[in-house]
Amino acid sequence: MKYVTLIIALFLFSCGKKQDVLLPKSNVSIVKDVQDHSPIYIFFKVEGKDTIADLNRKSAIISTNWIFNIDKRLPLKLVIPHVIKMQDKKRNEKMHQNEESENYYSYADSVGKNLAFMPFTKVFYKTERPKIGNFVVYFKKGKQQVFMGNKEIKILEILKQFYSIKFEKVPDLVFLFDKDMSYGEYIQYKILLQKEVTYNLDRLPVEFIF
Repeated sequence: MKYVTLIIALFLFSCGKKQDVLLPKSNVSIVKDVQDHSPIYIFFKVEGKDTIADLNRKSAIISTNWIFNIDKRLPLKLVIPHVIKMQDKKRNEKMHQNEESENYYSYADSVGKNLAFMPFTKVFYKTERPKIGNFVVYFKKGKQQVFMGNKEIKILEILKQFYSIKFEKVPDLVFLFDKDMSYGEYIQYKILLQKEVTYNLDRLPVEFIF
């Protein structure tokens, strides 16, 4: 099933339910095509003074690749609990589990004029502060750079800085994202990390949302 089909599905769904998803945008496609997929939606809703992340998983088939279509305006503190819930559901499924199926975030490639996808199957999220002993890279809301210790650096310098330190015992590298950051900002960071950092790692760092 090509990405064109997904674009149509998003349009029909929004028409039928009078809801839509404002996807993040980027100028690069990490993954351009995902076949054998089913969609999961997290809509932006406002009830009174409260912002709500409205999860719709009715079309999610366990054995397929899951594509998460999430409104870019939502804060991470509302999005990630739903993502964790769905990840756990898929990881704990025994009867219909497909070990080759993946999870992807969708976003719009503004240059290629197509939907693009960010894999995150192996990422484990925690909604707490990292424990002492981890080496934390902090992504703060509204910042173009990141913090390692008390030092502000560029994303492309993360591994250079990490490997330049002479540790007595090499700690786990973990990412800490500001829980008040928008999902759209988070995806921008994730795209940069994929290009500059995580593709070099044997395993992905645990991501903390706090």
